[in-house]
Amino acid sequence: MKKKGLLAVISGFSGAGKGTLIKRMMGAHEGYALSVSATTRDPRPGEEDGREYFFVTKERFEEMIRDDALIEYAGYQENYYGTPKAFVEKRMAEGCDVILEIEIQGARKVREKYPDAVLIFITPPSAAELRKRLAGRGTETAEKVEKRLRRAAEESRYMQDYDYLIVNDDLDEAAEALHRLIDSQHRAMRLHADFAVGLAEEMNREFLKEEI
Repeated sequence: MKKKGLLAVISGFSGAGKGTLIKRMMGAHEGYALSVSATTRDPRPGEEDGREYFFVTKERFEEMIRDDALIEYAGYQENYYGTPKAFVEKRMAEGCDVILEIEIQGARKVREKYPDAVLIFITPPSAAELRKRLAGRGTETAEKVEKRLRRAAEESRYMQDYDYLIVNDDLDEAAEALHRLIDSQHRAMRLHADFAVGLAEEMNREFLKEEI
């Protein structure tokens, strides 16, 4: 059976280390592609079209919405952000497992369009550790840290909507766990139902002389 790429949706609290974890896993294992979002915001210094984002006009983005060319999208601070369907499906067709780092609302939309997508939630081991990590960044005011913590508390209500949970306590261990989890999905029966039915029919004809 030819290996088909899977879509793995990664979500988690701000401060859970999602981006670092994904980068560590992709650096250690081949066969992954990181989904690139489209956005209407302007490129920042050092950013390249097609690498960090696909930078498009508002008119082009709204055209993509009308053409159902996005898996999901959302507006944030007067700009659009969304996941181009063509990019994801092309990489999956090439056999790559596509990693989509996205927030909870977007993950729900992805599940609606791609029921076989695997949804994985990344979390630190405790609320205290989450506070420590956010405060330890030293890049935000105490007020902004508290705002992120309140949002994390709200997001925690939806963790059980995901298929799997990975606790990012040790980065190397969590990255390896993420890889093993995604790799294991290639053996999920739901992805090979047609093959299994065909094999069962063949075995019954050959060994039992029966049709099923």
